[in-house]
This record gives sequence, structure tokens and C-alpha cells, in this order.
Amino acid sequence: MKSVSVVNSTIKKIGAAAALLAMSAGTALAQAPAAPVPNKGDTAWMLVSSLLVLMMSIPGLALFYGGLVRTKNMLSVLTQVFMIVSLVSVMWVTFGYSLAFTNGGSLNDYVGGLSKAFLMGVNAESVAATFSNGVVIPEYAYLAFQMTFACITPALIVGAFAERVKFSALMLFVVLWVTLVYFPIAHMVWYWGGPDAIGNAAKAVADATDPAAKAAAAAALEEVKADAGLIFKWGALDFAGGTVVHINAGIAGLVGAIMIGKRVGYPREAMAPHSLTMTMIGASLLWVGWFGFNAGSNLEANGTAALAFLNTFVATAAAALAWLFAEWGAKGKPSLLGMVSGAVSGLVAITPASGFAGPMGAIVLGLVAGVVCFFFVATIKNKLGYDDSLDVFGIHCIGGIIGAIGTGILVNQALGGTGIADYESKPGELVIAAYELSPAVIAQIKAVLLTIVWSGVGSAIIYKVVDLIVGLRVSIDAEREGLDVAEHGERAYNP
Repeated sequence: MKSVSVVNSTIKKIGAAAALLAMSAGTALAQAPAAPVPNKGDTAWMLVSSLLVLMMSIPGLALFYGGLVRTKNMLSVLTQVFMIVSLVSVMWVTFGYSLAFTNGGSLNDYVGGLSKAFLMGVNAESVAATFSNGVVIPEYAYLAFQMTFACITPALIVGAFAERVKFSALMLFVVLWVTLVYFPIAHMVWYWGGPDAIGNAAKAVADATDPAAKAAAAAALEEVKADAGLIFKWGALDFAGGTVVHINAGIAGLVGAIMIGKRVGYPREAMAPHSLTMTMIGASLLWVGWFGFNAGSNLEANGTAALAFLNTFVATAAAALAWLFAEWGAKGKPSLLGMVSGAVSGLVAITPASGFAGPMGAIVLGLVAGVVCFFFVATIKNKLGYDDSLDVFGIHCIGGIIGAIGTGILVNQALGGTGIADYESKPGELVIAAYELSPAVIAQIKAVLLTIVWSGVGSAIIYKVVDLIVGLRVSIDAEREGLDVAEHGERAYNP
């Protein structure tokens, strides 16, 4: 029994010591709050979303585009898309992530720096901010998710000049375009310090007790807010890539289609898609993958992610129906190609608005995109005479513009939107700022115009440089033979 008494006494002493340690730790924690750690659910959602977006490129986009070209060019399109994903992935981890998502010093309005080149300082413990105070995700998960966006954007461009571009020229173009156009646009639209940086700086202003301290804290707050890309500082909203991905790729595609020239025989010869079955499969994979594209862009598995998910569903359905009925009325017959084209136009349009609009607003956006994009593809392209092979401009650029400007309208809570976040007025909390239509829409228009000019002018220069170095276009004989054999020595289909 004595031994038991000694043990009980020892246990009591250990318990008292533990209690004192806990009280001390509690005091320390009260003085210095523990750094936030990633939630396993958020992390899992981001990894799944990254897989879904990768699926959009390969196999989704590859099959969608491949089915739309002629049989003799099917393999070339598959090869081009697969090459772009592989090439950009390596570029992203070596220097692209750093150029997009770090401070660029004197050029910070336009592009980041090289402080994270070769992923310096990025490890399994480093974290990235989300859109909620005190919530983070692993930086590896964030950079992998953003890498899939960098991969699919230049892959979208190839549809504009499919069936006539040199493979070597395309590789060189992608290296230059992603470096000089995509990374800067991504930085300008999406780079900022995060809600905690703003919230902590704002709290320091609120806690300052004398004028000198308050002035210093206010200056620090302005410095934190200034550490962002130019378009972000304008107040432009782009939830998942209306400007960064779709307008960016769409205008680059149009410039390329014009500079490379029309396909041999266009528009006199029939150039019908060789497999609408493949196109349907690709479009379906795109739609499924787009849930990761849009809902994953929330960076957290919460109600806003669910909103983006739902919006991606209904806007796409509405756009598919809108295109279908517009084509049915104009041409007398509804087509599968029209439906899947309409679905993609809806996916494009809802992308920037997916986490900001309400579901009814998303449906309206989809209906508008389906009709307007059909008009551009069926009418404007023919009137202007450019050969945008797979309608990259008519769907991605036009749909992106509709979505980007529409976001500034549909974010209004009076229309069912989420409102615009304000992390400053109540430090540490997310509140909704007062909505004003004119500033909101003007910011969106400015973002659209800058993206068009940056991508349009930059792409034109890059195309010209590539043409001088290796030549952009295959020979007439190679084009007639088909790029599968002429460029790759293979066929998609062997008898």
C-alpha cells in the first residue's frame, strides 16, 4: 500500500506541474497566437482539384480538340497538348511560380521576382494564404493547383491555328509566351498578401495609441496593400481565370490565326470534324474537370466552394441550351457540336464569376454567353474571314469578356451575389464592402482591356520572333499530307 501511496503522491505532483505548464503555455499562446496550420479537408480538396484540372488538359482538351480536326491531324493535336503540359510543368517549378506569386520589387505591379526560383524556401511546412483569416493550405498544394492553370492556358491557344503550325515553332512560342505573357498576367490579377497580412496590419492601426504609432501603422498597412499585382489593386475580380486563362489565350489565338494565315483550301474545302464522338468525350471531361477549376479556386472546402461548384453546373447547362436553340432557330437543326460548344462557352463565362455570382445570376450569364458566342462563331468569323480553326477566340475570348464584365454586376448581393470582401474594416473578420456598380464594372473593363493589349501585342511580337527563328508554318505539301505524318511520322489511326 505504501508503494501505491508514493505513486499517487508522485502522480499528484506531476499533475500539478503539468497544470502549471499548461497555464504558462496558455499565457504564452494568448500573447502570441499560434500560426495557422492547414486543414486536412482543405488540403485533400486542393489535391483533388489539381487532378481535375489536369484532367481538363489531358485527356479532356486533347480529345475535344482532336475530334474537331481532320483525321490526318488528330495525333498532332494530341501531341501538342501533351507537350505543352509537360513543358510548362517544368517551367512552373523552376521559375514560373516565382514570377507569378512573389514580390517583384520595382516591377511588382506587373511581375514577380525570382526569390522562389527552383522552389527555394518552399517545403512541406510552408503554407499559402486562402481567402479566410487564419486559414492556410500547404504551399505545395497551392503551387500544384496553380501549375495546372499555367498548363492549360497555352494549350487552349493551339486550337486557333490547328492543322498548320510547326511543332518546333509551337514549342518555342510556348516557352516565350508563358514567360512573357501568362506569368505576368497571373501576377497582375492574383498576387496579393492575403487576408491575414491585411487584417494584422489593420489591427495594428486600430491598436495604436498615439498619433506617431498610428501613422506608422497606417503606412505599414498601405505597404501591405500595395504588395499586389496591378489588376488586383484596381479591385478587379477574377475568381478562377476569366482574364488570366480565357481572354489571355483567346486573344493570343486570334493573333496567331491571323499571322499564320488560313489553312490551305479554307473556306472552299470541307473541313468537317473527323470524330464528334471524341469531341463529346473531351467536352464531358472538360465539364467534370471544371468543377476543380472553379470550386478549387476557392482554396478551401466550404460553402463558397459549393457555390462555385453549383454555378459551374447550372451556367454550363444554360449555355448549352442557349446555343442549341439559337442554332436551331438560325440553321433549322440542333447539333451536338453546337451543344458542346455552348457548354464550353458557359464554362468560360462562369469562370471569373463562379465564386461571386448567385446561381440565378449564373444561369443568366450562361444564357447570354451561349447566344453571343454562337453569334461570333457563326456570323462574325465568317464576315471577317479569319481562320480560327476551333473557335478559340469566339468561345474563350468572347466568353471570357462576357464573364469578366458580368462578374462586376452579378457580385452585387441585391442580385444574389456574395458581395466584395473587405478584410480591413474589422481586422481579423471578413465583412462585405458596400457595393457600387460603376466602380465595380469599370475595374472589370480595365482588367479586360489590359489583358487584351498585353496578350495581343505580346503575342504578336512573340509570333514574329518565332517566325524569324524557325518559321511558324509547315509547308503546303506537309499541310496537305497532314501533320501526323509530316511532323511526327505517326498516324492516329492505322488501317
